[in-house]
Amino acid sequence: MIVGAKQLYRSSRHLSRLVFNFSPVRSVSSLQSLKESLKAAIQAKNYQHIPDLLNSSQDENPKLLSFLSDFPRNNRTQIIDEILQSFVPLRPRSRLRAAYSCLLCYTLQSPDPFPIALSILQRTLRSGCAPVPQARLFLSSAWLEQLSQSRSVADILLGMRLIGYSPDSGTCNYVMSSLCAVDQLEEANKVLKEMTRAGCVPDLDSYGAVIGAMCSARRTSDAIEMLTQMVGKLGLTPRQDMVAKMLATLLATREIRKAVETIEYLERENYPLRFQSYERLVEGCLKCREHVLAGKMVMAMTARGFIPYIDIRQKVVEGLAAHGEMDLVRAVRQRFVELRS
Repeated sequence: MIVGAKQLYRSSRHLSRLVFNFSPVRSVSSLQSLKESLKAAIQAKNYQHIPDLLNSSQDENPKLLSFLSDFPRNNRTQIIDEILQSFVPLRPRSRLRAAYSCLLCYTLQSPDPFPIALSILQRTLRSGCAPVPQARLFLSSAWLEQLSQSRSVADILLGMRLIGYSPDSGTCNYVMSSLCAVDQLEEANKVLKEMTRAGCVPDLDSYGAVIGAMCSARRTSDAIEMLTQMVGKLGLTPRQDMVAKMLATLLATREIRKAVETIEYLERENYPLRFQSYERLVEGCLKCREHVLAGKMVMAMTARGFIPYIDIRQKVVEGLAAHGEMDLVRAVRQRFVELRS
């Protein structure tokens, strides 16, 4: 993990150079002038001028705030906290996007970025502003670096309380999705498991980020286990797109029986399955020549008032008949008649 953290750190530094070297063309003198203006605003504690300075320049290069590194760590943290507090009453919140972006990327690339970087991230998300895409890589790199120093997930998150903030699910979810984005699934799963120790309750987005990554990695057994945990133990109702992605993954890996068992489990939990999920599963059963399973799924979907398309109905009946499953053929046909298909 330490090696991985160092490699990711180098990648993030390289990306930083690439991204910000291709920012809008500005002369060295104008950049220096903007930097001096930002420095003067901060020294005078005119923090509310920062968003307008950055917006007028259309420049979000975090190096513009590099002078903050001249301050001792505690002083720097206090200054950034004061900046964040000054942004709270500003409207519209969209005018803060560049300022939050600049602060977040600068801090994440600084030594000892936590906990203040998490506080910036939290304020960014709560303002409705989306962090710039490269922030995910910077965050993942900084997070892994902290873990390589034997710090626990809860320890990193609870550090926010030392500076007057409290970790929340939204912040944890962004950390998890960032880790998943750089293929650090195990570390994302660790955040999911340990975030409760920091007082954060996992929600749909928490599980969605990790389950989605597990499906992309085709770790279907782990994804199913996590789905049953969130539904059975926590009483959460997964979003339809999460179920669709899991089902698509199981069909792509030809794990038809797992797919059927997952649908049956969701039925028992009274999950509102859609027509498309049943239809896709029946098609998968037919493709794998699991005609009996296809017949059972047709019975399940008709019990919910869904009728397969006519070509699917014909294939199911023909397949069952070819395998001598006449009782199931009659039951399926009777169900179609009852639904006036």
